[in-house]
Amino acid sequence: MSKPPKVFSVLGIPVHVMSNYPGWLLECLQHSRGTHVVTLNAEMTMQAERNSALAQVIHDAELVIPDGAGVVLYLQWLFWQKVQRCPGIELAETLLREIGQKQKGAKVFFYGGAPGVAAKAADFWQQQAPDLNIVGTHSGYHSPDEEAQLHQTLTQLQPQVILVGLGVPRQELWIAKNRHLCPQAIWIGVGGSLDIWSGSKTRAPAWLGNNNLEWLYRLYQEPWRWRRMLALPEFALKAFVYRLTAKSAV
Repeated sequence: MSKPPKVFSVLGIPVHVMSNYPGWLLECLQHSRGTHVVTLNAEMTMQAERNSALAQVIHDAELVIPDGAGVVLYLQWLFWQKVQRCPGIELAETLLREIGQKQKGAKVFFYGGAPGVAAKAADFWQQQAPDLNIVGTHSGYHSPDEEAQLHQTLTQLQPQVILVGLGVPRQELWIAKNRHLCPQAIWIGVGGSLDIWSGSKTRAPAWLGNNNLEWLYRLYQEPWRWRRMLALPEFALKAFVYRLTAKSAV
């Protein structure tokens, strides 16, 4: 295996820094090393401060990537790390393409979204990577009986890559609770990626993402998220205070 990633603390939450996340995950796949991937941003960091169960899940995850601009800036300013933002959707896309080209037998499963979304996302990826072995999909809206059936399906299929799009913190908690069903799989919480792949929603233009304003486009698409967006200035304030405290302690 490659060297393990460096671990830094962002307001008490671990973040793993390395140059090639997809390559590291492909090695995990080759060695059947079960892995939970968390895509950390400022909003999730603030949620973890108030939700001890979520915080514990993040601490226990094998890979926590710097998904949000706030997390990246924190690492750059406080730890002087030359770290680049790694959006979860881009990590998942790169991994799927690599699997389709190099590990065609690896079984992939899509879970989450409104009825039909995961299936449409799978159809999209089957067109993008015809050799990708997508073995199943399941909606994120279901009854307890359907949830039990999903557990049985995962146990029988034993997919090696499971993309879970249930939103934060539901997807992280669900993965932690159920990863024993496929202990050798790579589990990735992909948030709204299934919606984008299915065509239900669109991703922010690249220029917004390049200027750390992807959150603004998300707010435009989902105005009901405004309360959750208050976590962004809260995160910035805490990071600023932490920086001042760290300097004064030197």
